[in-house]
Amino acid sequence: MLRGRTIVVGVSGGIAAYKACELVRQLQSRGATVVVVMTRAATEFVTPLTFQALTGNPVVTTLWGDQAPAMKLPAAAALRTGGRVEHVDVAEAADALVLAPATADLMARIVHGEAPDALTSIVLAVRAPLIVCPSMDLEMWRKTVTQENVRALRARGATIVGPASGTLASGLVGPGRLAEVADIVAAVETAVARRGGMQGVRVLIGAGRTEEPIDPVRILTNRSSGRMGVALAEAARARGAEVTLVAGVMDVDPPVHVKVDRVRTATEMQRAMVRHAKAAAMVLMAAAVADFRVKKAASEKIKRAAGGLTLELAANPDILAGLGETRRIAASGGLQSAGLPTLVGFALETSQGVARARAKLRGKGVDLIVLNTPAEGLGGDTNQVTLVEARAQKKLPRMSKREVAEAVLDRVLELRRAVAVKPAGRAGAARPRRGRR
Repeated sequence: MLRGRTIVVGVSGGIAAYKACELVRQLQSRGATVVVVMTRAATEFVTPLTFQALTGNPVVTTLWGDQAPAMKLPAAAALRTGGRVEHVDVAEAADALVLAPATADLMARIVHGEAPDALTSIVLAVRAPLIVCPSMDLEMWRKTVTQENVRALRARGATIVGPASGTLASGLVGPGRLAEVADIVAAVETAVARRGGMQGVRVLIGAGRTEEPIDPVRILTNRSSGRMGVALAEAARARGAEVTLVAGVMDVDPPVHVKVDRVRTATEMQRAMVRHAKAAAMVLMAAAVADFRVKKAASEKIKRAAGGLTLELAANPDILAGLGETRRIAASGGLQSAGLPTLVGFALETSQGVARARAKLRGKGVDLIVLNTPAEGLGGDTNQVTLVEARAQKKLPRMSKREVAEAVLDRVLELRRAVAVKPAGRAGAARPRRGRR
């Protein structure tokens, strides 16, 4: 699975640094080309010469060393590098960057964007998946600041592997051991398989909240932050997709390398989604669209009145249902399922969640509903969702919104593969007539 891939292994200064030797060996046994980057502290535990002998490649230990190393890289990786700045070339060549062991110090510096050495500079420059394998003493792992840093890394898309529990170098027993090498290798293989798995696929994502004017200064809106939609856009882009983000009002910035179409009202979002959906293979509607708008917004600020205020509301368009109807019409016209976009909706329910999600699934004509609750889905960096389909449902554990996004994309790709392998046969095609022998 890793043949022809370049895996960069970052080793920091922890007692588990010696286990990185076995990690390098296991990655190479699966066909990977391995480049090792070490912090200065790591060289106190294992010598660079050890890793150079294992990999056949120079070991990067400083920003001030050879700036044109003779790396033995696969052809695809070599094409991405220019041989001018060592840490940039290594970052460009990487198909995955795995930090094993990742000390508390290393994780803290990464979270805060510090880049004083070669390894942290590569982390900052890399676009490939990042796999972080924490290893430290028990109380260091338990500290609130360490847990906050781990959550921040997860929210930014890093895969966290471990730590495992057991007897530590200090003699204490508990979490802090480097994860098993087999588990780290499996995480690397998963990350590499995902990267580029949606190359060229056009993905449309609705994100954020809409705002409906009451008067020039007041609006009807909701508490959606836009984080889930942005996480989906980041995850799809990292897999090679061509992503268009129709963004309502959001509390977060949209990701880079993504086409962004800014909207404010539900009507504006409907027009944008319909326009972009024509070219999309996947449509994921994570936006929280206002169900109602003020029938006639005031042109001037409404003044306080002792008797209160009455607003007449009108229903906004159901964007997802409209896209589902468009797809149904296309299917009835003979377009094969494999050529139709996959539609995913997000539902937030306060009660009878699965039943209502399944009703929306049928009523809107979509393939998958991602169900969450106000307590889990609004505002924060984590979420706990249930993937609801016509004949199945799967409740996921609480995880970062980026991890939720990865799980949703994994399932959408499975659904698309299932459609692609169905026996070819156009809707409405005439059945073969039985003839006499």
